[in-house]
Amino acid sequence: MAGLHAAPASSNVLDFPAVEAGQDVVVRVPATSANLGPGFDTLGLALTLHDTVRVRTTTSGSTTVRATGEGADALPTDETHLVASALISTLHRAGRRAPGLELDTTNVIPHGRGMGSSASAIVAGVLAGNALLPVDEQLDAEHLLQWAATIEGHPDNVAPALMGALAISWESGKAYHSTRVEVHPDIIPVLAVPDLALSTESARALLPPSVSHRSAAANAGRAALLVHALGADPSLLFPATQDSLHQDYRAPAMLPSATLLRGLRAAGFASTISGAGPSVLTLAVGEAGARAAEDAVRALVGQGDMPGIWRVLRLAVEREGAKVGVHQG
Repeated sequence: MAGLHAAPASSNVLDFPAVEAGQDVVVRVPATSANLGPGFDTLGLALTLHDTVRVRTTTSGSTTVRATGEGADALPTDETHLVASALISTLHRAGRRAPGLELDTTNVIPHGRGMGSSASAIVAGVLAGNALLPVDEQLDAEHLLQWAATIEGHPDNVAPALMGALAISWESGKAYHSTRVEVHPDIIPVLAVPDLALSTESARALLPPSVSHRSAAANAGRAALLVHALGADPSLLFPATQDSLHQDYRAPAMLPSATLLRGLRAAGFASTISGAGPSVLTLAVGEAGARAAEDAVRALVGQGDMPGIWRVLRLAVEREGAKVGVHQG
């Protein structure tokens, strides 16, 4: 396996050797929910909602993308599509190019809802590009994480998308790292997904440049407790999901979600904003807990303080992460 190396800066991409034409690979990548309350920019959970990408290498010399599903009508159909861009950059990173590409994407993960759709696209492109390389030039798992996180700008969504389960991520210098934690089998994620989209950049722009030591200490304790609650003791999920760093500051950009979140937590549910929002994640325990969470979301939305159309998704924790295979048939 090759390491994460850059092609020489003076190289002309057209001079790179092409990967083999006629390859046909499929990548399946899960949705993710980052932060989980107090784990701001460090914790991410993989979910059983998947985007699928089929990639064929051709001799056309061009890149075409056909998309179906979530957001398909608004997405580019050429090399500027995020999956295609990540794929091509992965090949270039290895000093290779594609002779031509045809991509078919099936999008199930809602876009702009805090469920890791951009991270899923990046991971799909990176894994597909890596699979198209000769075996002795392919990146190993550590360097796949490094490259995907470099493209995304942070590892908290790409890590669980790659590895599954719960991912704890951190930075050291210019390097990204992550470790995987198994999640208690009784935990059932329930998502309330509004028809309102919100960009991560818009949500992040509302954060203050600094916070108090008190808030930082409070979040550090809750984040540590959350790892324990997710892995070993779900009875602690409610106190473990209390956040002091980001959710209140972002509330003005997603008032219906903030209202729903307050209502769910007032009723004792371990609820958080999913990623940068505006979806609301509840970490329910057992089937009865999941049903109660679903009923609570529907009841609160029905009160009229949360306009728009809301989808309620009962998912599971994706244990295995992204998968790559050769297309059959």
